[in-house]
Amino acid sequence: MESEALVEFGKPLERIKTDTPTPQGKEVLIKVTYGGVCHSDVHIHDGYFDLGGGNQLPLGGTMSLPHTLGHEIEGEVVNVGDEVNDVKVGENVVAFPWIGCSKCSTCEEGDEHLCNAPRQLGIQLAGGFSDYCLIPDEKYLLDYSGIKPGLAATYMCSGLTAFGALKKINNVNKDDHILILGLGGVGMMGLQFARALFDCKILAADIDPNKLQAAQGGGADEVYNTSDELSLMKLIEDTNGGVKAAVDFVGAESTIEYAFNGAKKGGQVVVVGLFGGAFQKPIPMFPLTAKSICGSFVGNLEETKEMLELVKSGKVDPIPVETRDLKEATKTLDDLRDGNITGRVVLEP
Repeated sequence: MESEALVEFGKPLERIKTDTPTPQGKEVLIKVTYGGVCHSDVHIHDGYFDLGGGNQLPLGGTMSLPHTLGHEIEGEVVNVGDEVNDVKVGENVVAFPWIGCSKCSTCEEGDEHLCNAPRQLGIQLAGGFSDYCLIPDEKYLLDYSGIKPGLAATYMCSGLTAFGALKKINNVNKDDHILILGLGGVGMMGLQFARALFDCKILAADIDPNKLQAAQGGGADEVYNTSDELSLMKLIEDTNGGVKAAVDFVGAESTIEYAFNGAKKGGQVVVVGLFGGAFQKPIPMFPLTAKSICGSFVGNLEETKEMLELVKSGKVDPIPVETRDLKEATKTLDDLRDGNITGRVVLEP
C-alpha cells in the first residue's frame, strides 16, 4: 500500500510504501476511496498546538513517525477478520475515527472520543491519506447510502464536530439567535446543522467576504464581518442584547472574545476551533453575566449515527466539496493553513 506520510513535522509529506495489512479478529480492511483533509491535520502536520503567549503543546512525544494522517475516511470493504459478522466485502462505508481504549468507564459509557488512551484513526493509528486503511472493529464502519460519495467522508469529522457542538446548546426558542462564528468547512457544516436542528434565527460571522456570501447563500439569516469594529455592536442591537449561543469554529483569541461579548446574559459559548492562543476574562464577569463557556470535541458513535440519519433525511444541505489527487495532500494542507479553501477538500488515491 502507498501513503502520503508525515515523516518530519513541518515538512512536506512523503510517499511511502508499506505492506498492506491483513485484518485479524474484528478488524476490517477498507480500500480508501476518499480521505478528507481537516484543519486539525494542519496542526498535526505543524507538530504543535498554539497555546498563546509563545507557548506550544508539542505533539512529538505522542506520535511515532512516519505517520499517515487523515481521519475523514470513506472506502470499500476489501477484507475482514475471522470474527467479523455484519460487514461484508464490497460494502461502501465511512469510518468513525474517534476510537478509545474500549476498556475504561468513559468508553463503556459510549464516549470513546473522550478516552484518555485514544486509538484514533489518522492521529494515533494510520489514517486515510493512503489507498488502504485498517479499522480496529467492524462497529466503527457505517453505511452512508443516500449521501454523495466524497461528501460522506467529511461528515466523520467536519460534520460530527459541527453536529456535536450544536447538540450542546440548550433551551433555544423561536425568538432566540444562534451565531456560527468562522465559516470554513466545519463552520459551514455548523450553519447547515443549526438550520436543521433549531427553529430560530441563525447568524454567521467571519472576516472573509467570500465566506460571508457563501453563508448567505447557505441560509444564514444575517452575516457579520468581524473585521468591522462596529459589527459586534450591530449584532447586539440586531438581537436585542446578544445571541443565545455562539459556536466558535475558529478558536482564536479574537473570535472567542467576539463570541463571549456577543452572547446575551445567560448565553452559551461553545468553543470548537483549534486555531490557538489564550483567553482571559475577569472572573466576576462570569457570575455577573451568567454566561458559560464549554469546549466541544467531535462526538460519540451514537451521535454519529444520529447525524447520518439527519443528513439522509435531506434536512441538511451539502457544503462544497473539492476532490484532489492524493499526491496533492501537502498542497491541500498549505491551502487550508492559509485560509484558501471554502468548503472541504477530499483526497482520492
